This record gives sequence, structure tokens and C-alpha cells, in this order.
Amino acid sequence: MSETDELAREVAAEACAVPGHFVDQSCPVRDVLQRFGDKWSILIILTLAPQPRRFGQLRRAIPDISQRMLTQTLRNLQREGMLARQVFPTNPPSVEYSLTEIGTSLLQPVGELLRWVEAHRERIHAARRAFDGDRA
Repeated sequence: MSETDELAREVAAEACAVPGHFVDQSCPVRDVLQRFGDKWSILIILTLAPQPRRFGQLRRAIPDISQRMLTQTLRNLQREGMLARQVFPTNPPSVEYSLTEIGTSLLQPVGELLRWVEAHRERIHAARRAFDGDRA
């Protein structure tokens, strides 16, 4: 068994009681992982890491997200317990979003993922170019 196979088995065993079970829809880890596999959740969490922000500040910080998608993703992250929404009694009411304790705890593993991406970004881009060139 290769080192990669062994690592895959260890990760799978940690994720679910039965190795290989994580690919099954009944795996209890999948529904949580699904939240962080979307396009916007991690970007929003990273944007909120330094400080709480209002909706408009988030929208300006992530300019390619639509208002509808930002609203939906914020609600989903709030539902998952990753962020808190605080309403201030102003006219009109202002709302501020901040990371919760569990949301903040996600920053360390996300940081590891970002370091991995940075280390392998050029190889991934080269693989994309090669794949796209083969298909042209």
C-alpha cells in the first residue's frame, strides 16, 4: 500500500467510522462539508476574519458575488453556527456579521488549505492548460 493510499484511509477513518463510508450520502460528515464546498462560504469567512462587517462592506469586499447569493450564503453560515448576525437599532436598522467561536476555529484548517493552494497553484494551472490543450 502506498503512502498516499494509507493517508487516504486515515482521513476517511477519521471522517466516518467505516472507511470509504464518507462517499455514502448517509455519512454524517458530508452535510457539514457540503456547506464549505460552495463558491462563497470560505471567501465570506476569510473576509470576516479580521473584523465584523456590515452587508455592504461584505458586498464591496467580494465584488463578484450577487446580493442574492451573499444574503443566501450569510443565512446558511448563520444557520451552521459559523457567524453571528447583530442588528443595531438605527434608522434604518444596520446589521453586522461576525465570526462565532466555531467560525473562527475554521480559520486554521482553511489557512492550511490556502497554503497548500499557494504551493501547488502553478502546477494546477499547468495541468489545466495541458488538459485544455489536449481537448482543443
